[in-house]
Amino acid sequence: MPNQPVHRIAVLVLDGVIPFELGIPQRIFNRAKDPAGEPLYEVVTCSVRAPGPVRTDADFTINVENGPEVLATADTVIIPASYESDPAHTEGRLSDELAAAFAHIRPGTRMVSICTGSFYLAAAGLLDGRPATTHWSSAAHFQRLYPLVKVDADVLFIDDGDVLTSAGVAAGIDLCLHIVRRDFGTGVANDVARRTVVPPYREGGQAQYIERPVPEPQLATTTAARAWALARLHEPIQLRDMAEQESMSVRTFTRRFREEAGVSPGQWLTQQRVERARHLLESTDLSVDQVARDAGFGTAQSMRQHVQSALGVPPTVYRRTFRAESVASWRAVPHRRPASGGGPLTPDVPS
Repeated sequence: MPNQPVHRIAVLVLDGVIPFELGIPQRIFNRAKDPAGEPLYEVVTCSVRAPGPVRTDADFTINVENGPEVLATADTVIIPASYESDPAHTEGRLSDELAAAFAHIRPGTRMVSICTGSFYLAAAGLLDGRPATTHWSSAAHFQRLYPLVKVDADVLFIDDGDVLTSAGVAAGIDLCLHIVRRDFGTGVANDVARRTVVPPYREGGQAQYIERPVPEPQLATTTAARAWALARLHEPIQLRDMAEQESMSVRTFTRRFREEAGVSPGQWLTQQRVERARHLLESTDLSVDQVARDAGFGTAQSMRQHVQSALGVPPTVYRRTFRAESVASWRAVPHRRPASGGGPLTPDVPS
């Protein structure tokens, strides 16, 4: 059966765009390859009025050749942040020009924002009643302007199925890697991360980057405890055991851990165990019971509950979807919002 066309991503660039964020989708998605070295995505850039120059927030402009009609051909649309005063940031609505551009987008297209690009998704009504994030420094204004959005300023990104939002700047890398992982599995995403020289998965949320008083220098961090736990994920790990690695009381350790990682020690352990289970499900033939033991869940039932909650599908479905040998047959995967939201895409694998 001949390969289907690659998944097409349109990046909509607006005046005042931040060049760093504009480059993230090109850098991440263009490095996603199948086992034969063929691209899994095609990334095209467009503007609301093209061809022509688009202002950036730096001392240069960029020339964009594609106009908004490209949006009609996209499987995914990404909107990077823009430092430009416009109705989406001040009045809670799209400008006429941008509304006309959005009209080209087909129903069901996956929508993605990086940093304050979320303002445009909210102005289009795409985030009403849904969870979303943005740069922590803009979160309060975002919530006031768009009260129907369930804003979470503590996370690096939010995957709500067909609409995804990221926190500030570099969190766009985390979100794009997550999309690759969701579309084509951990192996492809890890390869992209290695080529880009970034971590494939960052711990915690943007809470760890919000300005706070500097901790007393004599207080130890929780880094050693996390490294200790990662080496023992297959074993039962108690909170007091982690606290002992830093010679802290459980209460102090829990507070310090949340400050540094953005989540509680228990939430962090579950996240790491889910990631371990994902890796084993993709890369080994171990039984589900053995994966559960090696990932530290103890029982297959416990792992099923946690994997289903985190990924939106049970372990057996995840394994069928993301087995490494099936990646070669994945091309333009039609994205469908999982029933529980935030889960991986289901590929159309020929039988």
